[in-house]
Amino acid sequence: MKVLLINGSPRAHGNTQIALEEVTKTLNEAGISTEIVSIGTKAVQGCIACGKCAEKKVCNFSDELYMMVREKAISSDGIIVGSPTYYAGPNGSLQALLDRLFYSSGKLLRYKPAAAVAVCRRGGASATFDRLNKYFTINCMPVVSSQYWNSVHGMTPGEALKDEEGLQVMRALGRNMAWMLKNLNLAKEPIPKQEEKISTNFVR
Repeated sequence: MKVLLINGSPRAHGNTQIALEEVTKTLNEAGISTEIVSIGTKAVQGCIACGKCAEKKVCNFSDELYMMVREKAISSDGIIVGSPTYYAGPNGSLQALLDRLFYSSGKLLRYKPAAAVAVCRRGGASATFDRLNKYFTINCMPVVSSQYWNSVHGMTPGEALKDEEGLQVMRALGRNMAWMLKNLNLAKEPIPKQEEKISTNFVR
């Protein structure tokens, strides 16, 4: 079993990476393999609602970052997305990527356990956490919890190492993710069959 961790920070070795690495240590100790992917610093194309993905089953903007994350997410058993907090929300580049990933390939990610991790200087983490969780909760993905909100505090690089409570929350998240993956792997019940989706627009 494998968990993909997406580092949504432009700083590949900053506090978001520290938080995700704390989760990976616990997952690895539980026998779960992991991979952390950083989205980097390049501009990320946002979704333009062209609808081409409905025909092609993949985003029309098949850039390298999107294709890499899509392939790794589909082949993983669980997903954890981490982001710094910018103006009480996730990094815009990360949201642009996730918008396209979930809009074009959400059906391929259904029922994979998922979790969000927010990193902030002081405040706004709960709003970041909430925004990221929405990708999972509208896509039939079990959300893995911890013993507190999945947040770590730190501003300057490496400062997150001083947040003992936050790092403990990350370890609890890792244990809970491992527990859920192992129990789902043993489940005898098949994945629920979904009804054909009904989309009701409010303006006609």
